[in-house]
Amino acid sequence: MAKIDVISSCLVKMTNNAASASRMELTPWDLQMLLLDPIQKGILFHKPAHQSQESLIHHLENSLSRTLDFFPPLSGRIATVDNEDNTTSFFIDCNDAGVEFVHAVAANVSVSDILEPTYIPEIVPLFFPLNGIPNCEGVSKPLLGVQVTELVDGLFIACTANHCIVDGVSFWHFSNSWSEISRGFETISKSPVFERWFPNNANCPPIPLPTLDKKNMYVSSSPLLERAFHFSRESLAKLKSKTDVEGVSSLQALSAHLWQSITRLRRADYQNSALETGLMMLVGVRARIPLPEGYFGNAVRAGAIAISETEMLEKGLGFAAMKVNELVGEQTREAVIKSAEDWVKNPILYRKGNFGLTISSSPRHNVYGNDFGWGKPIAVRSGKAQKFDGKMTLFPAAVAGGIDVHVCLAPETLQALGDDPEFMGV
Repeated sequence: MAKIDVISSCLVKMTNNAASASRMELTPWDLQMLLLDPIQKGILFHKPAHQSQESLIHHLENSLSRTLDFFPPLSGRIATVDNEDNTTSFFIDCNDAGVEFVHAVAANVSVSDILEPTYIPEIVPLFFPLNGIPNCEGVSKPLLGVQVTELVDGLFIACTANHCIVDGVSFWHFSNSWSEISRGFETISKSPVFERWFPNNANCPPIPLPTLDKKNMYVSSSPLLERAFHFSRESLAKLKSKTDVEGVSSLQALSAHLWQSITRLRRADYQNSALETGLMMLVGVRARIPLPEGYFGNAVRAGAIAISETEMLEKGLGFAAMKVNELVGEQTREAVIKSAEDWVKNPILYRKGNFGLTISSSPRHNVYGNDFGWGKPIAVRSGKAQKFDGKMTLFPAAVAGGIDVHVCLAPETLQALGDDPEFMGV
């Protein structure tokens, strides 16, 4: 495998450290991420013309510093308070301890080496900083890491962001803002809102938590493969029509297609007639509460469903799509608020693992609007964080209206999925 050489590494701080807030409280949506991995997303560009690499790296570092002025929590650290009842409270100390900034070179890797292989190349995770650091380590580790890796004919800008402080919406809000500052904007087009939302029974933030149980934080290191599948606007419309269920969206039809296909192939692979097949989806709740435009932090709820494996395979795509539609429909304002109130009474932290299949991220994120001054990205990739057998990550396609799904599975299942005419023939 090709190697990556780290040229330099430093901590980038805000240009003007007169932060608007000295601390940011963590909500139930934030705290439940403590034992998970961070968010790792990166974008691939053709190499900028007419600019030396040295000046480009310097420019990105400076523009990052200026962008942090608008996002002071990202330059802080997680702080803890030990309470008298043996619980611990967590919050973000906006102390400007700094963001990790890494400049690296992959001298023998080209853009085509990233885009052309059937499966995501093993070198891609090495484009990301802060690997192997769970969110709870944000007490001593940076909450944001950036790595800019030079390729033969391209550039990869990767971010690792602590999931206790951002979800996908906030992650891309920051990235979009950084690209604006990099293009020469004096200010950003959408300011983050650090006002926090808590359920009514969270009387006095910060919320106390029992001692973190860090055992079994990591799933087994069984072999995994990842592949990016592209679904055009036309294929999504075809899938939606095929479900023949009123009210089902294209995204719900795609989710059902993935769920049904992988369930069928797993059953064939393992000769296992398991009673149920499960699907977990992370559903955004900003519009459901509703929260203010630019709300910064986590605002997602995990919805899960399990149904008979035999019933799903016998009743077909329409049945699976109807179940996905029902799952999304259940995420009402009342349900979201009640789940947050219940969590305060009995805090349960997510653990990295597998609930049958898990769908995360969103095709609505503005990935291809990240123009740092030399053109739009040509592709998006994610790191190894939060990957397991059954993890599916959604991105908008480079061509508007399409969706790219990055599917992580056991090698035999993923290979079968790519060879399956029923799945691929949409």
